[in-house]
Amino acid sequence: QVELVESGGGLVQAGGSLRLSCAASGRTSGRHAMGWFRQAPGKEREFVAAIRWTSTTTYYKDSVKGRFTISNDNDKNTVYLQMNSPKPEDTAVYYCAAGREVAVVFHPGQYNYWGLGTQVTVSS
Repeated sequence: QVELVESGGGLVQAGGSLRLSCAASGRTSGRHAMGWFRQAPGKEREFVAAIRWTSTTTYYKDSVKGRFTISNDNDKNTVYLQMNSPKPEDTAVYYCAAGREVAVVFHPGQYNYWGLGTQVTVSS
């Protein structure tokens, strides 16, 4: 079992910056990839970014490329999402996910473990 705890959410002005963290604990060995997803009210959960743990290859939703950066810290078992120049449309609950066998990083069904989420609100 892997436990994921997100932190760092809050209220930010458009054009500002915010960093989300996701700390993993438990049986974290063998973790293949970790990702960030988000869900806005009335919308489906959508992929934001992912990173393959060993190769550190990163993937992004088109609309966040150049603004958001995903990174990991092996020593701390933590993955980060640096959000620069956020827009009001980035407002959502952000979820961290981890998977042991992730072939398609943007598909939520590929991930085995999920955090409870952290709210990000971007004001205009």
